[in-house]
Parts: sequence; structure tokens; C-alpha cells
Amino acid sequence: MHIPTPDELRKRRETLGLKQTDLAKRAGISQSMVARIEAGNVDPRVSTLNKIIVVLNSAEPKKIKASQIMHTPVLSVQPQDPITRAVDIIEKNNISQIPVIDNGIAVGCISETVIVKAIEQQRLHRSQQFTVNNFMEPGFPTVPPDMDVETVINILQQNHGVLVLEGRTVLGVITKHDLISLIT
Repeated sequence: MHIPTPDELRKRRETLGLKQTDLAKRAGISQSMVARIEAGNVDPRVSTLNKIIVVLNSAEPKKIKASQIMHTPVLSVQPQDPITRAVDIIEKNNISQIPVIDNGIAVGCISETVIVKAIEQQRLHRSQQFTVNNFMEPGFPTVPPDMDVETVINILQQNHGVLVLEGRTVLGVITKHDLISLIT
């Protein structure tokens, strides 16, 4: 067991934005005791040190996990589905991309950007019989449900979305839009 030094206690308290009076009040000790402990002028009892550590640990911001912000159910298409199915799902659900899942395994994605480019190039028309795999992009990156949201945010800076997988099972999807819930 690591016993923190007075300097470590002070730095942690300051990092958490707590004043000595806040820490003292929450720990049930005096502010002057906190000051003396941090200055190294007194060796606190184990019970007093434990109270301080409990308060500091409880003041730590809780890490948000991928499973807490993922969107379910995951709307998806299969590679052999007609492209019109992907277009219909995208339009109906007002989304910009959709994962392509083949036999339960994520194999790619299809985005409105690729569909619009195909229409602009006059390669795509509703009367034609294209399939999803004709326009499929590389798949979404995957993360486990307990991945921290900071890592997910970094991944989303370069990708349309992130699939949350437990083993090989798709549990949910996270897009940039899902991150808006973190603001409120």
C-alpha cells in the first residue's frame, strides 16, 4: 500500500480543485490539520489519512465509458443488400452513415457522402440494381464497452463512427452526434 507524502496529498487536492477548507469539511477534520499534514508538520493517524484519501478518491471525476454513450439498436445493412435499402435507412432515421455487418461481423460502412458522390458522378440511380458492397467504405473502428470516452473522441476525429463490441458481438454504435449528450 502506497502512503502518500504530504506533497502528493497537496498536489492531488489542488488538481481536483479542492480548497483545504473543502477537504477538511468533507473529511470531518479541521482546516488547520489539513494544512499541517500538507506542510509535513504532523504525522496524521491512519484513520485521519484514510478519511482524506476517501474524500480525494470520491472527488475524482468519474470516467465515462463507451457503453454509457453508445446508441442502440445498431441499424445496419449487409453487403449484398440493395443500395436503396441503405439509402432508405439513412433517410428514414436522419443519419449520415450506417455500418455494414455480414454474419454478425462488422465489415464496412456506407455513408451518405459516398452515395451523394456516386449520384453526382451519375453512377447511381434508384432504378439501378447496385448493392451495398459496390459503395462500401472501410469499417468503423471498434472499441470495448469499457473504453474511456476520451479515447473514443480521439478515434471519432478520424472516423464516421465507432462500433462498441463485446467479443465479436456488436452492442452499439457511437457517432459524433452521440457525444452531444456529454455537453448537457
